[in-house]
Amino acid sequence: MKIWKTDVTLAKLTERGRNTIVEHLGIEFTELGDDYLQARMPVDQRTKQPLGIMHGGASCVLAETIGSMAANYCVNTEEHYCVGLDINTNHIRPARQGYVTGVAKPYHIGKSTQVWGIEIVDDAGKLVSITRLTMAVLNHPHR
Repeated sequence: MKIWKTDVTLAKLTERGRNTIVEHLGIEFTELGDDYLQARMPVDQRTKQPLGIMHGGASCVLAETIGSMAANYCVNTEEHYCVGLDINTNHIRPARQGYVTGVAKPYHIGKSTQVWGIEIVDDAGKLVSITRLTMAVLNHPHR
């Protein structure tokens, strides 16, 4: 079942991320399905911590980026917008190089909240982290 309430394309997602942390970290939206959004991020000097592995915060940024972007296209953007309310990430294994890819799928799309699950894997398909992201659905003021 298609979850998108507002027209969304990979090009629109890319444009929305320009001049933000999304572009700074090299996050690229790679696939858009009827009920999921996928993006990838390089594991490089921008996303590593001093031990040479991907920083846990970078993993959270990727997860929140994918979930937040997806959430905002599951509402009528003329009337509503979504912002992060809570994020919980479990780091399973380190990523040292290449890319990590995250896929966001909704657990719940409601009128006032959304809950998303995001799994991030490395180039070998091994699980790097899992995230649960809760989004608040807010009304645009006086639109």
